[in-house]
Order: sequence, then C-alpha cells, then structure tokens
Amino acid sequence: MSWDAHLAEDRRLALLRFLDAAPGYAANESLLHAALERIGHAIARDVIRTDAAWLAEQGLVRTETVHGVLVVTVTGRGQDVARGRAVVPGVKRPRAKD
Repeated sequence: MSWDAHLAEDRRLALLRFLDAAPGYAANESLLHAALERIGHAIARDVIRTDAAWLAEQGLVRTETVHGVLVVTVTGRGQDVARGRAVVPGVKRPRAKD
C-alpha cells in the first residue's frame, strides 16, 4: 500500500471519530479541517470534500451544503467503523485500547 493510501485511511478514520464525538454527530468542513490539522494532516480543504464524498458513498456519513458550507454527519454505520465494531476497506481500523 502506498503512503498516500495510508494517509487517506488514517484521515478517514479521524473524520469519523471527530464526527462521532461532535455535538449532534455533525461538523462543518472548516471545523473538520482544523481538527485534522491539529493531528498532523496538513491538507487542502478540498481533500475534506473528497473524503466526505467517499465516506458518503460507503454509507458512513451524510453530507449537505448549507449556505455554501459542507456539513457532514456520521451515520450509525460510520459510528460502528469509528469505534472498531465494523471494518470498511479504505478506512483505517482503530487500535485496540490498552
């Protein structure tokens, strides 16, 4: 697997975890961008839109645009993946708690 693929898997898991912890299980692209940067993913904002679209295709999130801003909401299936109860190729599996 390429380095870019590893980064994408990690980034997608991080997005699901952020959404799982967010009030209402949702966040806008600006908040998600800031959260990813805090954990070392220095990316362009359009990458968030691409990842959100990919996660939506897998049934892990729902997306909507409100006044030109992308809002992403985790689904129940997405929560299962974020918590390690389900596995989806293309999303890193969370590490077991020590």
